[in-house]
Amino acid sequence: MNFIIRLLITAISAFLLSKILSGVHFESFGATIIFAIVLGILNVFVKPILSILSLPITIITLGLFSFVINALMILLTDYFMDSMQVDGFLWALLFSILLSLVTSAFSTIFESND
Repeated sequence: MNFIIRLLITAISAFLLSKILSGVHFESFGATIIFAIVLGILNVFVKPILSILSLPITIITLGLFSFVINALMILLTDYFMDSMQVDGFLWALLFSILLSLVTSAFSTIFESND
């Protein structure tokens, strides 16, 4: 049940952020649900590989390179989805930072500790 709640929180957060940010576009709310699913799959399979490969630069930048990895995950999700468009790397970076913040805030409010 927590998986579905997290999926909906991510989809709602992405939908709201796409209305605020002019560089991120979704065709519909259904597209944001697909976005949340695709991003979740990529975070499970691709992100650990990128994190391991970029560990030296992440250590040198004191963890700030993880923001770049998150932006790359957004761009990779954009590549796999026709119903989503991100206008560039900086928009993906801003979107990923704000998505993390908003999703974390919503998760603390709506998720139970079961």
